[in-house]
Amino acid sequence: MTASALKLDHLVIAACTLEEGAQFIASKFGVETVTGGQHPSTRTHNRLVNLWGGAYLEVIAIDPAAAPADSPRPRLFALDAPAMQRRLENDGPQLVHWVARVDRPKSLVRWREQYPERIAPVAPMTRAGNTWGLTVPDDGAFPAWQGAGDGVLPSLIQWDTPRHPADALPKTGIALKTLTGYHPNAQTIAEQLAWLGASHLMRVAETAGAPVLIAQFELPDGSAVTLGESAESMEKARRAQEEALAASKWRRAKSRSADEGAQEQQFALDADEAAPNEPDTTADTPDQ
Repeated sequence: MTASALKLDHLVIAACTLEEGAQFIASKFGVETVTGGQHPSTRTHNRLVNLWGGAYLEVIAIDPAAAPADSPRPRLFALDAPAMQRRLENDGPQLVHWVARVDRPKSLVRWREQYPERIAPVAPMTRAGNTWGLTVPDDGAFPAWQGAGDGVLPSLIQWDTPRHPADALPKTGIALKTLTGYHPNAQTIAEQLAWLGASHLMRVAETAGAPVLIAQFELPDGSAVTLGESAESMEKARRAQEEALAASKWRRAKSRSADEGAQEQQFALDADEAAPNEPDTTADTPDQ
C-alpha cells in the first residue's frame, strides 16, 4: 500500500437542477438539505446533508446563474458529458460518485507529483469561504486507473480550511452502513483502491452491466435507505416480477379450471333433475 488509509469525505448526488436534487433527498431521507454554495471555476452549485461520522452527502448541479469564469474548467463529475445529462434527464437525481479525504500532514499535491499516472491533477476549488484541492481529470470526467473508473473510483480531496464542512451541518443521525462499487473490471478497481489506501471504504463486486455505486444507510428510526441499483439487482427484481406474474396467471388459470369443473358438475346435476322418469318395462310374469 502506497498511501496511509484514507477517510470517506462525501458522496455525490448529481441532478439536472438543485431543486430536483433537494426533493430527491427529502423523499428518500425525510430531511432538508442545507445550502452549500457556488463553485465559480466550474459553474456548479450544491446542497449538503450531514452523515454520521464526519462525512456528508452532496447534491450538485449545473448553476444556471453562474457568472462566466475567467478560466473556466469543465464541470465536475462529468456534468458536461451528454451521456450524464441524458442519464439524469431520464432517471432523475442519483448517486454517481464518492470522494475520499487525504489528511495532512500528507500533501495531496505532492503525492500527485510523485505518481501522476495514478492520481488525476489536483484542481484548486473554492466555495463559501472554504478552499480545497480536488483530483479532477482535465476533461472533468471521473478519475480512472487503466481505463477503469466511471465514478466507482473516488476523487481525492484535501481541505485547506481547518473546519470540515460536515462539522457545520445540522446533525441528522443518518449513517452510511455500506458502500459497494459494481464494475465490469472489478479487479483493476480493487487494485487501485488498495494502492490508494481506500479498500476499507468500499466493497468491490463484478458486474456484467454498467458500473454503479450502491450505498446503504440507516436512519435514526432504524429504517434503511438504499441509493443506486446494480444490473444484478435490477435483473433479480425483473425475475421476481416475472415469477410473481407467472404465479398470478397460474392461480387465475387454476381458479378458472376449478370454476369450469364446478359448472360442468352442476350442468350434469341439472340435466339429471330435468330428465323424465323412464317407465318400468319389466312385466310381472305369471307363474307357470
